[in-house]
Amino acid sequence: MGTTTPPRTLAEALRARGDESLAGLLRARPDLLNPVPNDITQLATRAGTRASVVRALEHLDRFALQTAEALAVAPDPAPYDALLSLLTGDGLDDGEQRDDVGAAITAALPGALATLREQALVWGEDDRLRLVRTARELLAPSPQHPSPTGLGPTVAEATAGMSPGRLQEILVATGLPATHDPVSAVAALSALFTDRTRMAELLDTAPVEALSVLDRLVWGPPYGEVTPNPTPPVKWLRDRGLLLPVSTRTVVLPREAALHLRAGRAHRVPEPVPPVVAAAAERDPQAVDRAAAGQAFTALSTVEELLKLWDGGGPTILRAGGLSVRELKRAATALDVSEPIAAFWIELAYGAGLLASDGETDERYAPTPASDEWLDLPAEDRWTHLATAWLAATRTPGLVGGQDAKGRALSALGPELDRSAAPDVRRRVLTLFAELPPGTAPEAETLLRRLRWERPLRGSAPTAEGSDLRSRLALWTLNEAELLGITGRGALSAQARALLDEGEETAAALLSPLLPEPLDHVLLQADLTAVAPGPLERPLADMLSVLADVESKGGATVYRFTPGSVRRALDAGQAAADLHAFLAARSRTPVPQPLSYLIDDVARRHGHLRIGAASAYVRCDDEAVLNEILADRRSTGLRLRRLAPTVLASQTDPGSLLEALRDMGYAPAAESAEGDVLITRAGARRTPPRTPPVPVPEGPPVPDGTLLGAAVRAIRAGDTAATVARKEPPEGPASTGPSGALPRTTPAETLATVQAAAMTGSTVWIGYVNADGAASQRVIAPVRVEGGFVTAYDHTADEVRTYPLHRITGVAELAEDGKG
Repeated sequence: MGTTTPPRTLAEALRARGDESLAGLLRARPDLLNPVPNDITQLATRAGTRASVVRALEHLDRFALQTAEALAVAPDPAPYDALLSLLTGDGLDDGEQRDDVGAAITAALPGALATLREQALVWGEDDRLRLVRTARELLAPSPQHPSPTGLGPTVAEATAGMSPGRLQEILVATGLPATHDPVSAVAALSALFTDRTRMAELLDTAPVEALSVLDRLVWGPPYGEVTPNPTPPVKWLRDRGLLLPVSTRTVVLPREAALHLRAGRAHRVPEPVPPVVAAAAERDPQAVDRAAAGQAFTALSTVEELLKLWDGGGPTILRAGGLSVRELKRAATALDVSEPIAAFWIELAYGAGLLASDGETDERYAPTPASDEWLDLPAEDRWTHLATAWLAATRTPGLVGGQDAKGRALSALGPELDRSAAPDVRRRVLTLFAELPPGTAPEAETLLRRLRWERPLRGSAPTAEGSDLRSRLALWTLNEAELLGITGRGALSAQARALLDEGEETAAALLSPLLPEPLDHVLLQADLTAVAPGPLERPLADMLSVLADVESKGGATVYRFTPGSVRRALDAGQAAADLHAFLAARSRTPVPQPLSYLIDDVARRHGHLRIGAASAYVRCDDEAVLNEILADRRSTGLRLRRLAPTVLASQTDPGSLLEALRDMGYAPAAESAEGDVLITRAGARRTPPRTPPVPVPEGPPVPDGTLLGAAVRAIRAGDTAATVARKEPPEGPASTGPSGALPRTTPAETLATVQAAAMTGSTVWIGYVNADGAASQRVIAPVRVEGGFVTAYDHTADEVRTYPLHRITGVAELAEDGKG
């Protein structure tokens, strides 16, 4: 390596890196860029803050984290061989039945160290590896925060408050010669515990019960409680320093003794290799694609049905936000699914920007204008829109029905459903699917094991449901991907692979031939039903949904014509002749006579009664019909009163009166103040233009290449300004000042020096005070000096700037070996 001086600090180690390496650090830890550090020293300081280190540790895989944990219990600094020994052991038997993973650890350790170095968690050469101080504090053992390795404090740490006399007693009990001071006593005891031969001889004299006590503590936790009069085995261990007191009732197994009992290993089960995602089943890839396409079509139909359900104005919004349990049950019943699945479809439509709040006084959910545009898209494009929205969404429907940290119920469309880790988990799960051969369905448990290996700290906190959030997100991803048609029969479809790797256009092109073609006809039957043998064209489906009620779904949809459904079509402005013409044009079978009679009969009676606002009134040219209504006991609650032979008044509102008379078997129509029939058209309620909910990011976004390049140049320039070598100013009152302070020169000296630098093309160091009074040091290369301003290339800002000369406090030339 030549004569390169090893770095003494993290800042020096970062300063020695190349631009690509610094960009890699900023890409792996984007929080370091907010804001861009002024120089390398500030970057190193920020990289050592607790919040940033915790975030970096949370993104390590299990073996990289185990490597950092081993460094936290190793001497500081630690040579590479000592670290390797902590991970592989010293080769002697520790009584553990385990596979030999030494070769795998040896092969994986350089990569783990490279990851830790790239993220500035470890620095130094291989003979002097150092874990950053904050990471060591987080991972090293302490009574308040046990080490993940299960190791306790060193002998030196555990005996820090012990009396010299007690230390000498321990030396005598272990057969060591007495020393003259506590420091040498601790060193002698540590040397004994780290000597395999002498330690084995000491343990050979231990009672069997004492060895049993050590077995219970060796893999952690290393702390145990003792009584004022301990048992003989515990007393034997305590007398020889194998158990050291932490308090009057607590003892600890020192780290050196534990490592001897573990055969030198820091971890019971090192995991250098990621778990393999096992295959649960091998299926025909074409069958998988067809199954996924079928489910994708079902997903589109379900979302369309939801939009129709809330087309005239959906449920009201709870005061705390979200959908009530009753409204969720109502939607689940209408969609013919369970409540958790209904919550998924509702959240999916909301996340795709198809549903939103209307913002009215009685705030309700309703389709957005974007939903009409979505409905006009081809089926394959509608699916890619939903799938893309699902992949990026941080809203988590699986949480609906659970409770938040304060014990409050979490509702669909509520404000507490965002989980920042959801998009990362979804994409990672699908990536693991994609790594398997086409048609292969993975085994869920092995997939979860792989995810826990990749982010052990992110998945280490169990929830009230008994598993960590990351695992629950993965399980929800498996279910939601199947519902959405991302997977089919448990395996990733070809169109989903294309969506992940190539984009929406390719995925849509693969899905299009697998979707059924929409039909332009139905089959009318004599029992007042119509059978749609497949998906219908949108105008036909929209009209049929108004004219008939859906009776059953499946491979074919069955619609039933009823007086109420026909009246609904008449209310929407259709005439009887229009309905007859529509059915004749759209049916592959003759229009049955009972259906024609039904339409004519309802049309004849439709609008015979007119409902207006008085509070409300009923108007009819046939007095006998009004007499019949008054005589009907079911009209008692309407509190009707005759105002004229053909007019009845009611104290109820027109809408309630309209529904009540329809329930009594009549076919009234609402009318305006001018006496015209009011036509109720479907799809009249839309929200104002709304944007889809913005995903809640998990920390700062990953910077792009342009930002990384600019940030690295700015940091380098700032570091040049902070570390550049400067010539000593001449002695005099104008230039005196503490070392490192802003240069001080007279205005004449400043002007002369800057002009000379502009003519020679040299670089100078200036002190500058901006308009806000903030002082800074800058390294500039003057280009032009005129009119009281100097135009120069500012190495600190990495751009050309103009500075007023009167704001330059002083100037100094750079030394010959300084950086320009």
